Amino acid sequence: MSTAPGSPQANIRQVAARAGVSHMTVSRVLNGHPSIAPATRERVLEAIRELDYRPNSAARALATRRSNRLGVIVESVVEFGPGSTVRAIEDAAHERGYTVSTITVDRTVTADDAIATLRAIGVDALCLITPRSESLELLRATADAVPTLVVASEPEAGLYTVAVDQRLGTRLALEHLVELGHRSILHLAGPLDWLDARARDREYAEHLERSGIPIRPVVVGDWTSDSGYAFGRSLGGRPDFTAVFAANDQMALGLVHALHESGIRVPDDVSVIGFDDLPDARHFLPPLTTVRQDFRALGSLAVDALLAGLEGGDVPSRSLIEPELVVRASTAPPRSA
Repeated sequence: MSTAPGSPQANIRQVAARAGVSHMTVSRVLNGHPSIAPATRERVLEAIRELDYRPNSAARALATRRSNRLGVIVESVVEFGPGSTVRAIEDAAHERGYTVSTITVDRTVTADDAIATLRAIGVDALCLITPRSESLELLRATADAVPTLVVASEPEAGLYTVAVDQRLGTRLALEHLVELGHRSILHLAGPLDWLDARARDREYAEHLERSGIPIRPVVVGDWTSDSGYAFGRSLGGRPDFTAVFAANDQMALGLVHALHESGIRVPDDVSVIGFDDLPDARHFLPPLTTVRQDFRALGSLAVDALLAGLEGGDVPSRSLIEPELVVRASTAPPRSA
């Protein structure tokens, strides 16, 4: 049986026929059942997309006593990483028949407020993206009530964790600089109450120590291009390092701008490497060497873990996605190498 995309008559049995599976298998895919083979899950999801199938959320909620809604708390959707993770989770949840309620923590909304609000509307599971330490402690109190997940690369007792491997990404960046011959590498860190920034900072110190390279005092920015620019201007045109590992691409962009204004050439005088691989990073001048994070895979992994937790499946307490080093023109051997 075939139904044109957008047809209001599309139902679960037509999805099953299109995918070549039973309607119970379609139901299990929609509910995130962990026993479905990846190839079967993708075939069902493709049929759902082709037929533009929309599960009856009200009926499912009555049958399962669930809201079919996931709650997401994010510290900032302004920054590229958190915003991209939210969108990826929304896309992955939608494919599985769930909606997402997102609350951003800021000066007017605390993490405590966000947790209370999401619990009040009856979400089936909770996810905290790019947490600060304080938010993480508040979230622990809800972990026994609903499946609770944190997007953080370090293990957190009592919580599911999924993340792009921040330590591996940092190692890839530093190994690249060391292989080029750099022995004076500065770290321009993000705010160290952010768990991802802390993980990158720790790996920076540990990797340089393992490599026998002096560890320089860390410079802390605030993720923005302005903070990278301010640091670059503070150097007065006389950097005493040959390379900078910036904790995100925005700070790297601001730094490159300031170095250029001061007559310091990148990468001839100073190499700069970022983290995230912004869509525009390849158009920086020079194009930025950076560490790419697969946010789409991260969102899918987070939703899979939460739905498996809802079904009582076997969920790894910690799952990591490997990042990728993207080498462009902002890094080169130091002139003295």
